[in-house]
Amino acid sequence: MKITLLVIGKTLSDYLKTGENDYLKRLTFYGNMDHCVIPALKNAKSLTEEQQKTEEGKLLLSKIEPSDFCVLLDENGKNCTSEEFADFLNGKMVSGVKNLVFVVGGAYGFSDPVYQRANHKLSLSSMTFSHQMVRLIFLEQLYRAFTILKGEPYHHR
Repeated sequence: MKITLLVIGKTLSDYLKTGENDYLKRLTFYGNMDHCVIPALKNAKSLTEEQQKTEEGKLLLSKIEPSDFCVLLDENGKNCTSEEFADFLNGKMVSGVKNLVFVVGGAYGFSDPVYQRANHKLSLSSMTFSHQMVRLIFLEQLYRAFTILKGEPYHHR
């Protein structure tokens, strides 16, 4: 199974980039991982929040294939423990999903068509994080899930 992290805009802070690159490198040990960055909108400041979500939504949807299992990282998604996330990941691997796509939206979230396309919504916390910070937090949790599934000592329970 291929896992894709689809995001809007490049990561701006060096410390976040370093963390992302570290976890992306670690994840290559567990399989096929893709990190797809859609360039930020050039005229974003001249758009309303809704217009920005709509334009970003079109770009996101253009990268998601009909056969992909699409998971939005969304504040209103399902909360789960790291073990539950590992079980979710394992379930997708054994079910024959070919490409599992996790999507991080822009600063204002997702448009209605993106919500309609989603197969699942996942929340990383009840707290709100910047959309750039979510990338690093998610990659760490993805790495943690794989170590749980492999019985490796990274996760302490």
